[in-house]
Amino acid sequence: MNSPWRNWGAALAAALVLAAAPPASADTAPLDPADPATPVTVSADALPTVQIDGVVWQQTIIGDTVYAVGKFDTARPAGAAAGTQTTERKNILAYSLSTGQLVTGFTASLNAQALAVAASPDGSRLYVGGDFTEANGQPASKVVALNPQTGATVAGWAPRMSSTVRAIVATAGTVYLGGLFSTVGSTSRSKLAAVRASNGTLLPWKPLAAGGRVNALVLAPDGSKLVAGGLFTTLNGTNRPGFGLGAVDALTGANIVTPVNDVVRNAGTGSGITSLSSDGSNWYGTGFIDSKMNGTGTLEGSFAGNWSDLGVKWIDDCHGDSYSVFASNTAVYKAGHSHYCGNLKGFPETTPRTWHRGLAYSREATGTLTKDIHGFPSFTGKPAPSLLVWYPDLDTGTATGQSQGPWSVTGNNSYVVMGGEFKNVNFKGQQGLVRFAVSSLAPDKEGPRSSSASTNPALTSPSSGLITVKWQSNWDRDNAALSYRLSRDGRLISTQALSTTFWNRPMMEFRDTVAPGTTHSYRVVVTDPFGNSKYSTTVSLTAR
Repeated sequence: MNSPWRNWGAALAAALVLAAAPPASADTAPLDPADPATPVTVSADALPTVQIDGVVWQQTIIGDTVYAVGKFDTARPAGAAAGTQTTERKNILAYSLSTGQLVTGFTASLNAQALAVAASPDGSRLYVGGDFTEANGQPASKVVALNPQTGATVAGWAPRMSSTVRAIVATAGTVYLGGLFSTVGSTSRSKLAAVRASNGTLLPWKPLAAGGRVNALVLAPDGSKLVAGGLFTTLNGTNRPGFGLGAVDALTGANIVTPVNDVVRNAGTGSGITSLSSDGSNWYGTGFIDSKMNGTGTLEGSFAGNWSDLGVKWIDDCHGDSYSVFASNTAVYKAGHSHYCGNLKGFPETTPRTWHRGLAYSREATGTLTKDIHGFPSFTGKPAPSLLVWYPDLDTGTATGQSQGPWSVTGNNSYVVMGGEFKNVNFKGQQGLVRFAVSSLAPDKEGPRSSSASTNPALTSPSSGLITVKWQSNWDRDNAALSYRLSRDGRLISTQALSTTFWNRPMMEFRDTVAPGTTHSYRVVVTDPFGNSKYSTTVSLTAR
């Protein structure tokens, strides 16, 4: 027969389990995947991926093949140290989305960096833009069309751009280009142009972007309108829309009212729009502000827009420049270097500053932004997404001298791929490229992060026959809801659950009734939904 104090302790344990039931969380195993605020994310496990020795600026996917472009000379397998097991790849390569291995049959080569890559709708061509003047040893004036199977140049497709191409969008009949150029051949085109997909000849479409370059283009699902983003200060002579962002008619080039540009206004030498993308239902963008260059922008984070009216769907105003954004069918992923997300109930600013280079958000607006407290432009009351529990660690690279990590993110509904100049992911060597996958395709080995020492239980005996056990909760890169099992003398006495993040780790407590004067040992085991566990050391105390 159990003694009265054992029955009381069991009842208290049960009560604490109910009291500590975790709130909604969003990760690889959310408590309510149907809730728009708690969608499923990919795992934070860094999957083995081919590496490069420089920087990747952009990627695109055709089937199971990922095409990466940037500034690099060699590729090497996952796990290989820098300078070992290398294969020459000049500024462009292809790898398998499902395995991460280099596609050896694709051998295109460019004589200078590539900045943009896009596929034709049927996947039969790959369009690449950048600074290069040769492709596969033959003249190519800043843009080229390639065979996606072999990398061979498509003969006869040869627009002559006067300067850098930084953005490409392709339809079956038209290839839209954006960048720094002022002419195509001998014909004037100010940073925006369109050529025929069939033969590369120039089309009449000629919206005028002035005052800065075009960085990004995205086409509406019905093909009727094209949004441009960059550092330009006017578009067809106006700055509303046109201050770093604006939509134009895909056939005539005429301006289209773009309400997002009334809110997101990044342009000039120290501010701009860095990327644009679409998921078929919404469109997304990212921005930067460089205070050292007297940047005049309003947004360092990302935004979602409606295709129906080109208005704002939500704003993510995390501080820290954002470079690329991709939306899967469940979540939105961002590459950048955010250091404060407090306005949407995310992580605070730290001293010294802490960078979070890969983040995820809900597709839907789930709340509103609070007033900014750090002197940045404030989007108080604007719709905001939920910041999701997906926190892979990507470090700072050295290839560009800009002290950044990932510059691009894309994917499909099963994988997310990031490219940039990082050298390590989750503190393991993985340079320039990395893949993440949904739980069913990932090892799901990213478990509780904090060391045992930092979460060891602290014991006190405030009164006769009572031992209070306190410990700090843990956190996980891709799971919020963690379970905690407390054992006394090797016997489970309490199971509690709590949702946490790396910046919000409350203290947990259990009050244990024992016989006065007896000595007992306690240990806490924290486990994520996939069985990854961290064990505290065993701590003992004699009760009063």
